[in-house]
Amino acid sequence: MSTVAMAQNEPDTAVFNRIKTAELNSSQIPQIAHYLTDVSGPRLANSQGYKRAANWAVSTMKKWGLANAGLEEWGEFGKQWDIDDFSINMKVPYVAPLRAYPNPWSANTKGVQQGKVQVLSPQQYTDTTYIALHASEFKGKWLLVAGNAPKSDSKFKPVAGRLADTALANMKDTYMVKREEIEGFVKYIDIYKKLDKMIENSGALGVITAGRSNADGAVFVQAYGGYRVNDPEGIPQLSMAVEDGQRIKRLIASGHPVEVAINIKSVTSTADTKGYNVIAEIPGTDPKLKSEVVMLGGHLDSWQAATGATDNAAGCIVMMEAVRLLDSLGLKPKRTIRIALWDGEEQGLYGSYGYVKKHFMDAAKFKAKPEQAKISAYFNLDNGTGKIRGIFTQNNKDVAPIFTQWLKPFNSLCASTVTLSNTGSTDHISFDWAGIPAFQFIQDEIDYETRTHHSNLDDYDHLQIDDLKQAAIIVASFVYQTSIRTQMLPRKPLKKETFVFEGL
Repeated sequence: MSTVAMAQNEPDTAVFNRIKTAELNSSQIPQIAHYLTDVSGPRLANSQGYKRAANWAVSTMKKWGLANAGLEEWGEFGKQWDIDDFSINMKVPYVAPLRAYPNPWSANTKGVQQGKVQVLSPQQYTDTTYIALHASEFKGKWLLVAGNAPKSDSKFKPVAGRLADTALANMKDTYMVKREEIEGFVKYIDIYKKLDKMIENSGALGVITAGRSNADGAVFVQAYGGYRVNDPEGIPQLSMAVEDGQRIKRLIASGHPVEVAINIKSVTSTADTKGYNVIAEIPGTDPKLKSEVVMLGGHLDSWQAATGATDNAAGCIVMMEAVRLLDSLGLKPKRTIRIALWDGEEQGLYGSYGYVKKHFMDAAKFKAKPEQAKISAYFNLDNGTGKIRGIFTQNNKDVAPIFTQWLKPFNSLCASTVTLSNTGSTDHISFDWAGIPAFQFIQDEIDYETRTHHSNLDDYDHLQIDDLKQAAIIVASFVYQTSIRTQMLPRKPLKKETFVFEGL
């Protein structure tokens, strides 16, 4: 490596220390977190909660003094869906509240619907032949999909933790959902649509799923369709705590019929079916470099059963705080710094992919647009509330030694790992697909995958505020350092690939 190259890779520790001091002494993270979660509420894509959060983020960044803050349309999303009223109770053999939540884009019950419960195993529920043979039994009933109870020994496993040094040293490719799993799941979507139609035609009141993972207070609530304008209304669908599901299953098995009463009242609108990202900038100051851009972001949308604190208000909180720090300290980035809070990530990286297609890559021709050459890097945060422990380079060998140098001042903050491994399932993939250097930070796991990810527990009180402060310091420093380098960050060769998330 040349002396010039080494010099531009040396971190500006004086600026890093200013960023660190400012964050530790006057952090705005608790306030940002409160408004994106408690005040905005759940942020399902195109919902009122999402719009509250997006509009608040825009107005807040304008107050901070950022330029070009606004909502930018990324393309067609679909229906707006918001819960207006909901209740669920067991009525027979005795009255008891039940822990369950409507799945996003569920159909309304059209008032309180009380009916007997019929239990189906997961195998029966996904067998079109079985459903066809037994459809005559379903009329006027709630169908409960409940398998075997979870093993009791699972309760002795820790539900939260941090990454051990050995795990960091041996970091492998890390995917919450692997490419082949995504491709395989797409094939099942049509089957589920067919099953829903068969159950709807049977006259069943709806489907309640009590999956084995919905245990110990965590109920995971999501949906794989129903938001597109041409999607049928379908049937009422809910996710239930496994303990309630198993209680109902045992009662019925012992000869005690169970009836439940459910009311789902939602408001669905197609007045505006477009999707919108939040965008804002700190303009570059160097006459030659200000047309080049360093981007950072996370997804703003969430699921409906909670306020989406760790998934992914946490990433947006950190990114907003990072640009606030850079701007409030009066730092003068040479390149323009652009923050993006993405829409529709949970449905298939829609917001970031739409943005990338609009600005950087002609997807049909797989041909780079002029703006693509002007993006130095994109930094993403979307693995929960844990502190940053390092960064995935997505097999970008040339950037690894640069990031190793940049992390040295933060080794004392437990961040030192630079891995060539890949990670996926979030918005940096859109940029990586388009040949732009794109990176997701390695984060401590905490209870992200075990308790909060897509669950009813994903609220403010599961945020690790001190971890988010540490993350904001590192993100702000990386973004600033990228903005002042003489050269843009090195790129991998552009490789033509199908964007696997499109069409989910």
